[in-house]
Amino acid sequence: MTLVLLASACLLAVTLGYASLCAASPYGDCRKCRGFGFAMKTDRKGRMKRGKHCRRCDGHGKRIRVGRHLYNLWLHVYRDGTDTTAKKPASKPVWKG
Repeated sequence: MTLVLLASACLLAVTLGYASLCAASPYGDCRKCRGFGFAMKTDRKGRMKRGKHCRRCDGHGKRIRVGRHLYNLWLHVYRDGTDTTAKKPASKPVWKG
């Protein structure tokens, strides 16, 4: 097996794996708060306590994955381009009573 064929097979496997991950689980943990929804702080004694509300994920702890976001954008553009409501003819012509 040549090196180019092996590289393309690995790239295809990674791409299909990420696409299936985005389809099965479109939301991942927030990278800033690590899925908590708030920042963790320590007090003077070193104990962990709840910090500020996470602005990146709005306190939910989940964010949409990049692949799912790109798929949603593509889907909206496709649906806007294939609008079936504008192409339907009128059910009853105006000149017929």
